[in-house]
Amino acid sequence: MLTLLKLLEDGRFHSGQALGAALGVSRSAVWKQLQQLEAELGLSIHKIRGRGYQLSAPLALLDPGVIQSQSASCAWPVQVHDSIDSTNAAALRAIEHGGVAPLLVLAERQTAGRGRRGRKWASPFAENVYYSLVLRIEGGMRQLEGLSLVVGLAVLQTLRQLGISNAGLKWPNDVLVGQKKIAGILLELVGDPADVCHVVLGVGINVNMQSTEEVDQQWTSMRLESGQLFDRNRLVAELSLMLQKYLARHQEGGFMAIQPEWEQSHLWQGRNVSLIAGTHQIEGEVLGIDSQGALRLKVDGVEKVFSGGELSLRLRDDS
Repeated sequence: MLTLLKLLEDGRFHSGQALGAALGVSRSAVWKQLQQLEAELGLSIHKIRGRGYQLSAPLALLDPGVIQSQSASCAWPVQVHDSIDSTNAAALRAIEHGGVAPLLVLAERQTAGRGRRGRKWASPFAENVYYSLVLRIEGGMRQLEGLSLVVGLAVLQTLRQLGISNAGLKWPNDVLVGQKKIAGILLELVGDPADVCHVVLGVGINVNMQSTEEVDQQWTSMRLESGQLFDRNRLVAELSLMLQKYLARHQEGGFMAIQPEWEQSHLWQGRNVSLIAGTHQIEGEVLGIDSQGALRLKVDGVEKVFSGGELSLRLRDDS
């Protein structure tokens, strides 16, 4: 089925006879595969008598060779899956089965993509970037301090480099354009963080997606913001190079070396917010973050610091 998709990815018309000849199957078998592509991958295919079959929009599938050639200085092995439950889950399984880090796992589609706090991450086929980088961490907790914020900053700078100049950060793990989410980060850890462990840096970026019914919050994409299609291979390569740069800075100087740059790009700096932790809600003003990446809030005139993966930050109506 994916062989057929690769024949169609140029966005041109192809006759059923030509497709059948290329695949070594009958025209009726081609028709069945086309129906499968539409049903399973959510693709739209034009079928016009006398002209043949054409994808409603051209596709550029992820290519490990292209990605590695465009980010040669990283030298990270790249796996690309056509369809998988989630790239983070696949990365964790790779480590469990003796895989060697660093390792980059990508997918054209996720069937069970997830964000923070168990939220579903919309993952249509060949439209966005689903990216999980596995790193081996030695030397204790210092290397994990503020790491998700470092990844967020690398994602932000990659988006700005590719023309999404009005993107900004929201503590702890979101990249927004205005109030709309364009990217998110999910870090998962396996092993002993006080000794040797592996961390999966999961990144989801809305790239060419224009519509979805699977998101329950405001969202946008690079295409919606710019009006143009983006080459996902180039985006993955640029993100890898940017991550390599920021991870090196973090390893050398800790999060403290990156903290001022992160705060400069925080969209909610100085804003009135509600911090939600389970059934508890705390009202305050965002003062910034500390040297470990925790949120600093002014609450009833007193500065307090908050950190934790289950916290959710919302703008207050009076902000």
